[in-house]
Amino acid sequence: MENSLTFPVDPWVSELVRRSLAEDIGPGDATTAVAVDPSSRARALVVPRRAGVCAGLPLLTLVYGGLSDEVHCELLARDGQSVEAGQPLAEVAGPAAAILTGERTALNFLQHLGGIATRTAQLVDAVSGTDCRILDTRKTLPGYRRLAKYAVRCGGGDNHRMGLFDRIMLKDNHWAARREPLADIVARARREFPALAIEVEVDDLDQLTAALSLGVEWILLDNFSVEMTREAVACRGRAGVASRLESSGNMGLETVAAYAQAGVDAISVGSLTHSVTAWDVGLDFAPESGDAP
Repeated sequence: MENSLTFPVDPWVSELVRRSLAEDIGPGDATTAVAVDPSSRARALVVPRRAGVCAGLPLLTLVYGGLSDEVHCELLARDGQSVEAGQPLAEVAGPAAAILTGERTALNFLQHLGGIATRTAQLVDAVSGTDCRILDTRKTLPGYRRLAKYAVRCGGGDNHRMGLFDRIMLKDNHWAARREPLADIVARARREFPALAIEVEVDDLDQLTAALSLGVEWILLDNFSVEMTREAVACRGRAGVASRLESSGNMGLETVAAYAQAGVDAISVGSLTHSVTAWDVGLDFAPESGDAP
């Protein structure tokens, strides 16, 4: 599971930025064209309206670099840093038109990713004092997965699988669709994908016992109560296997501490990426001397 804070500058992210700008600008920024002198220059501070955790600040350079070579972005904070309301995150300087045209695209990225990082940090804090890790899921906005999972790492969380290719994960619908014993499926997975960890989702203690007997690397306890989770941890202890246990199912700030204290190794939280509250970040714009009316 990845927890590096290296920003994912790759063709996928670059293309997402390009498409985001094209989506917003279309054939041209009509308002800026009629309201802003092309020769005017400005500075702007990127400022959060409430406290939070930074994620995606390098995207400012990618967004504005896609508009003008003359825009300079100076980062005043770093990804993963907790900041207070009003604490500047970056200064942007250059052609006023480019700064205004890129404003919404840049802020959309920072608000979404900062919201993920901030919520993750709250959940990580809630399970402090235990060995439990907070994980994300694949419940991400299409196209945003690399960035969303990076934002989780900025908040101190860990990434679950990136996609369908980097872990064998047998979920409830796989249980329903299977035409042979689970043991045979696990054996085939080990033969055909020996480098991949295997995780099995279970809905009750009988399924847990079956999964433990196969020695899979991870077992997901889906919608277990805290009491059932304690029993699951005890079952693993009695089985004497190294399978790690992951709790999942409507997890939030109100519940994660109890599950962590029950002894699971990880808790996956879908709401981190599918319905997180955006971080309120704004752009405080100021024309350079002589450009103001």
